[in-house]
Amino acid sequence: MDKLLYVAMSGAKEILRAQAANSHNLANANTTGFKADLSAFQSRAVTGPGYASRVYATDASVGWDSSVGSQITTGNPLDVAVQGQGFIAVQDSQGNEAYTRAGDLHVDPNGQLLNSAGLQVLGDNGPISVPPSTSVSVAPNGNISVVPLGQTPNTISIVGRIKLVNPSSDTVSRGSDGLFRTNNGQPADSDATTTLASGVLEGSNVDLAGSMVDMIELSRNFDLQIKALHAAEDNGTASAKLLTSS
Repeated sequence: MDKLLYVAMSGAKEILRAQAANSHNLANANTTGFKADLSAFQSRAVTGPGYASRVYATDASVGWDSSVGSQITTGNPLDVAVQGQGFIAVQDSQGNEAYTRAGDLHVDPNGQLLNSAGLQVLGDNGPISVPPSTSVSVAPNGNISVVPLGQTPNTISIVGRIKLVNPSSDTVSRGSDGLFRTNNGQPADSDATTTLASGVLEGSNVDLAGSMVDMIELSRNFDLQIKALHAAEDNGTASAKLLTSS
């Protein structure tokens, strides 16, 4: 009886964990540059007294989906999308270098180039500042060009270059804030082959239909585990009645 309770209880708990990861993906189906979490059930041996052949299932993260999301045309010159693999460098809340695929940028009243989360976009020499100007544009190589206030459209100045990196996927990991960082904590090198497209954004790469199917399947599996718990309870009650009647 205790084995059935343990298996059903642990199964229900791990299914809830899988459902939480799947729900997180669904909640970010419209988040710019979001990469879907990947999780899988794995068999693990039960430690402690007993036979070593006993195993139970656990749900664990196996990384994130590195595939490129769809390109969404916006026409905004400060909306940029990384072409192929790679990241845009930003400064996280702790002042450290981190990386993102979200390219919905803007210039704040202080002239700082920020992303939609309010994080400063980094250039080769630190955070990028944009002087007062009549127009701002981003070149494929990340160069930020402006037409200064009071100047003619033919007067174009380059004020900085967005740092673009392309580390191997096995050398970076994603934090709870959604930003990517190198595993060794050191800033990644700039990559001259990584390019941007201006006037477009990269959408989330979440498979919405597949995630909905997974949600239904996980919900049904959870119901099965709950039924097993009730069956164990009913069996225990029936066994207790047999013992008392004898």
